[in-house]
Amino acid sequence: MNHKPTQASLSLFVGACALLLPALALAHAGHSTSDSMGGFISGFTHPIFGWDHLLAMLAVGIWGAQMGGNSVWSLPIAFPMVMAGGGALGAMKVPLPGVEWLIALSMVGLGLAVMISWKPQEWMALVAVSGFAVFHGYAHGAELPSSADPVSYGMGFVSSTGLIHLVGIVIGLAASKLHPRVVQGTGFLIGAAGCYGCYALLG
Repeated sequence: MNHKPTQASLSLFVGACALLLPALALAHAGHSTSDSMGGFISGFTHPIFGWDHLLAMLAVGIWGAQMGGNSVWSLPIAFPMVMAGGGALGAMKVPLPGVEWLIALSMVGLGLAVMISWKPQEWMALVAVSGFAVFHGYAHGAELPSSADPVSYGMGFVSSTGLIHLVGIVIGLAASKLHPRVVQGTGFLIGAAGCYGCYALLG
């Protein structure tokens, strides 16, 4: 499996720098350190304790590992970057219908992609992942605590998402070394959780 790390690593570095810029802005904008940290921690823990977000983000990392090549990094980088934009829409209360449905369907779609080891062209996978990211980001932004600083909160959930993706990559690469069916079984469970989420929305 050829991961072509040089170009991907450069993209990852640029993305990390972009995430650090708001932190520098906070340091010079007179924001309270406690408010900023509270917002960061709240944003950081939000994806971890939301099973729908957690499973979808793990699936992105696993799918990228399955696809190989630049997709190992491009999918997990694209998701949080686009998600940040969706988070801004949510924080601004811009109307976006069907958010909960699209989040549940993202688990179904991503789980299915992992289960069948779908390897489309990279741009197709990026479009799919980015589309789902908008709705996940919107949900995070819409649930922004009134007392939290929006920038630090956003940095928190984007950082947490990146780490979850990394865990997904590790799971995907490690499990594929054991047996491909382990990865496919994980995809099935994620897709099944998405189906349950859709069923719960109907109720």
